[in-house]
Amino acid sequence: MRVLVTGTAGFIGNHVALKLLERGDELLGIDNLNDYYDVSLKQARLERICQHPRFTELRASVEDRESIEEAFAQFQPQCVVHLAAQAGVRYSVENPHAYVQSNLVGFLHILEGCRHHRVNHLVYASSSSVYGGNTKLPFCESDPVDHPLSLYAATKRCNELMAHTYSSLYQIPTSGLRFFTVYGPWGRPDMALFLFAEKISRGEPIDVFNHGHHKRSFTYIDDIVDGVVRVLDCPPVPISANESFVPDPANSRAPYALFNLGSDHSVELMQYIHAIEAELGQKAIINYLPLQPGDVPSTEASIERLETLTDWRPKTQVHEGVAAFIRWYREYQTR
Repeated sequence: MRVLVTGTAGFIGNHVALKLLERGDELLGIDNLNDYYDVSLKQARLERICQHPRFTELRASVEDRESIEEAFAQFQPQCVVHLAAQAGVRYSVENPHAYVQSNLVGFLHILEGCRHHRVNHLVYASSSSVYGGNTKLPFCESDPVDHPLSLYAATKRCNELMAHTYSSLYQIPTSGLRFFTVYGPWGRPDMALFLFAEKISRGEPIDVFNHGHHKRSFTYIDDIVDGVVRVLDCPPVPISANESFVPDPANSRAPYALFNLGSDHSVELMQYIHAIEAELGQKAIINYLPLQPGDVPSTEASIERLETLTDWRPKTQVHEGVAAFIRWYREYQTR
């Protein structure tokens, strides 16, 4: 297939692009290499794919309407995997305008491209953060998601609603993926695993919020990529008006779907830290802090909906994933 992938210099987007190239797809990759974090890491990720004969790079921002319109017109993608976004729950408290431009305006441009060029399937990144103030675990796609705790979460929920509108009005098949705490090699330096590995290695204290009582559905990158590709190959279909149907926040008569993409087994943050300590062979110096604004204490994914459709289940245990990251991290530091 011809697949347009946004965010190909990003953590998940780069891994997804590599997987699609390996299986034979032709890709147009879009990224603006913004400086939210170390641009050299993004450039190093791109080096893994930029020489591939079926990969074309476009250096552009999704909020640049003209560039996105031109990309759709010239490449004529059959499918789109939209993973570009302004990331970071905590950063959204300090820089709200960046999230509106990238995550809302940029997503509108992607939807319009899919509309005018009759794309067969749009798969896009949502987030487990949309569950916000929900306290019932595990989080299920049919749960209400009306209480976001950060602007980042609010923009991701807006993406889901915008996608439903376009699926309903224009019969564009769309699938939103609610990612749960993705980690692994080539991960983001603003996320816990990279931050903790750096500071523990240097003998510096690490900040552990909520006094270490967080629980997360840590999900290894290879499992995430496997889920993205499986969903890409299963576009949703509309439900006939003659069929019985009970709507909930995650389904519709339109060709629209939402899926949790995460581990169905939550792990305590301290267990995660102990796995990092074991791989580094160093004990962490811990600075315990209270819960941060916009953060949630616990996440756990219900994956029944995705498992039923695609037979997907995460396979990587936390100690295995952390070990793989530390191996990569040590190699990357010697580049």
